[in-house]
Amino acid sequence: MTSKKHHVLPGFGLSLGYSLVYLSLLVLIPLAGLVARSAELSWAQFWQIATAERALAAYRVTFGTAFIAACVNGVFGLIVAWVLVRYEFFGKKLVDAFVDLPFALPTAVAGITLTTLYANTGWVGQVLEGWLGFKVAFTPAGIVVALIFIGIPFVVRTVQPVIEDIEPEVEEAAASLGASRWQTFSKVLFPALFPALLTGFTLSFSRAVGEYGSVIFIAGNMPMVSEITPLLIISKLEQYDLPGATVLAVVMLVISFVLLLAINLLQWWTASRHTGRHVDEGAQA
Repeated sequence: MTSKKHHVLPGFGLSLGYSLVYLSLLVLIPLAGLVARSAELSWAQFWQIATAERALAAYRVTFGTAFIAACVNGVFGLIVAWVLVRYEFFGKKLVDAFVDLPFALPTAVAGITLTTLYANTGWVGQVLEGWLGFKVAFTPAGIVVALIFIGIPFVVRTVQPVIEDIEPEVEEAAASLGASRWQTFSKVLFPALFPALLTGFTLSFSRAVGEYGSVIFIAGNMPMVSEITPLLIISKLEQYDLPGATVLAVVMLVISFVLLLAINLLQWWTASRHTGRHVDEGAQA
């Protein structure tokens, strides 16, 4: 006689029902209403609003700066996570706590602070602009700085547990076999870190695409130059242009979904390839 398994949570049917209701109320129904509202427009009207010159410029700024910021966070987030896991130094716990600061800090406060620092009268901005001639605040570069600030915790906290699971003996074994530091990183460490790094990149990119509070203060919000799509949507809502705001929101939704789907497929392919390689190596052994 088989013993009945004890489950802490309710049965599958009840749990699934709760999950679907929760997901529908918070995600599916609002998104369906958004798409339904945009469907009231003709295709010609939808296309005209979605491909307006100002809208295209806002798309380029939004997704371009989000991609650059996510790439920067991918590189430096990996370095920060590696230092926090593999090295002991004075103030380590303080640095580790600072990583989570963007999670706790209101985005508007972050935007005001970054603007104060990087304006031409700020501590950092006056050095960059006065000595190097590089202006950060009120340009797309300022948007990148703000998105880097709010996105780096996603990469660090995603990669950090994976680094903790990699034993230092793995590096020592590679070195004993004659591998250089670059070969050890590229052939041994990076394949194990890449799925988590790609997940952190995805989270950072997703957060950056929809970021508003920390960007509007440092961006300058100049149409065709440093205006992000969320701000353009807010502008249309303030002008009672609900169809225009709905169309832009649908375009952002579709583009974001396609990009996230592509990244998730790449992550799945990488993980399956990595798992398959370990299975083949085990069979050969």
